[in-house]
Amino acid sequence: MHATVEETVQARLILTTHRSAALRVTLSYGPEDPLAVRMAFPAEFSLDEPDDGRGPEGGRDIVWVFARQLLTAGLELPAGVGDVHVRPAAGRRTMVELRAPEGTALVQFDSADLRRFLWRTRMVVPEGEEHLHLDADRALAELLG
Repeated sequence: MHATVEETVQARLILTTHRSAALRVTLSYGPEDPLAVRMAFPAEFSLDEPDDGRGPEGGRDIVWVFARQLLTAGLELPAGVGDVHVRPAAGRRTMVELRAPEGTALVQFDSADLRRFLWRTRMVVPEGEEHLHLDADRALAELLG
């Protein structure tokens, strides 16, 4: 039995310099993918229309998957290359920037929420021991389809 860490936190989607919107973000981590964390955002914040024609409110959460180490590093110093960037901000906040072809989202978190989540992930898989939880056969099977 593998423990999964899941925590829902409040965040702010930065819309302009003076406007933001509150949203809930579900953070999750599991030893079956020991190098990655997941952030799930409510479907109503998606720019995509779901294929079922119900509109964004009827769609699924938007899930971003990226390295646990990136989130850890970004709490202290700007980190990230590519689609996900994490950096500390004033007032004990952390900014997560998500880049997609549809646009860029800037999400502000309370750093304490992210630190607590990361601490809980380390109770499941300590940093530096991720390789002990990797399943090379499963990963290869997924890669080859």
